[in-house]
Amino acid sequence: MFRGERFIWARDKWPAMHYALPALGHALLETSRLEGTLAGRLSDVGLATREEASLSALTQDVVKTSEIEGEHLDVASVRSSLARRLGVDIGALAPVDRNVEGVVEMILDATANFAEPLTRERLFGWHAALFPTGFSGMSPVTIGAWRADATGPMQVVSGPDHRRKVHFQAPPAKRLDAEMNRFLEWANAPTPEPVLLKAGLAHLWFVTIHPFDDGNGRIARAVGDLFLSRADGSPQRFYSLSAQIQRDRKAYYDILERTQKGSLDVTEWLAWFLATLQRALHNAHATLDAVLVKARFWQHASGLALNERQVKMINKLLDGFEGKLTSSKWAIITKCSPDTALRDINDLVARGVLRKTESGGRSTSYELVVRGN
Repeated sequence: MFRGERFIWARDKWPAMHYALPALGHALLETSRLEGTLAGRLSDVGLATREEASLSALTQDVVKTSEIEGEHLDVASVRSSLARRLGVDIGALAPVDRNVEGVVEMILDATANFAEPLTRERLFGWHAALFPTGFSGMSPVTIGAWRADATGPMQVVSGPDHRRKVHFQAPPAKRLDAEMNRFLEWANAPTPEPVLLKAGLAHLWFVTIHPFDDGNGRIARAVGDLFLSRADGSPQRFYSLSAQIQRDRKAYYDILERTQKGSLDVTEWLAWFLATLQRALHNAHATLDAVLVKARFWQHASGLALNERQVKMINKLLDGFEGKLTSSKWAIITKCSPDTALRDINDLVARGVLRKTESGGRSTSYELVVRGN
């Protein structure tokens, strides 16, 4: 058992978190500059390209916020679910299961409806969407209510039972009504913090209260996305903070644990949050580059008569195909015979769309020929 005073929520003046604004000034300016640069690039491209860039960012957001918690969603299913809801034409849609739909519903509600108040009913809806069966794995989850701590304090732990390490213990369930009322009042009121810092504070505050049996991390990141959308003044997302947190997962948990065991001075957390946001914005430029390459490719290839299998595989290559493309992989992914796969490939090689790679190996592999402007 851990004494409550080890954790930030048990400090005398909680939740009066504070920070040294001068220490964050440069990071705030740099983050705003990067946002402006990205917005400038997006203003110079067409609607279809912006929609594709937003779809890519949202797909990363949904997939990576789940990966942080150890849940792996099918990328094609996520992309299809988002495309259908956003009205973006991506050709054939992949089948979508309820778990994918739940995370997609939460992220889209947080971002598309960012101006709407954040309420307990809205949070309960997000939680229900994440756990449509009422179970997390084999464990039942209370839906539509804060946790009750029926089996003991809510703890974030790691390691085997005989050598368990407690990284964090949340406030007791009896405090949750008061804690969440205070959080929601702050969330919906005009407050003096710069909008980007409010996003970082909201993420930290929510995940520290940890009000649900499960799903707190995903919902905290959705809360952060809501405030980032408010900061941008736009329902469209062109960068994914969750994807960057997944890349920096160990650092995320380290800074979160340090902050939750520290004082009410959360300057270090906000500095980390802004630095992570900057890296997410840099990655958004790379995503936009890939979207532009894809758009240019199909513009140049508009006169080619391609079959459905060829279009599907070219799009996979343009979206970042993992590993080497071989005829056997082509056959498996497009569900055709090896002979048909080889005919499809040879046809594209003859047209100059694909070429054989120079790398050795037992199987011949191919790569896409991407031309410049």
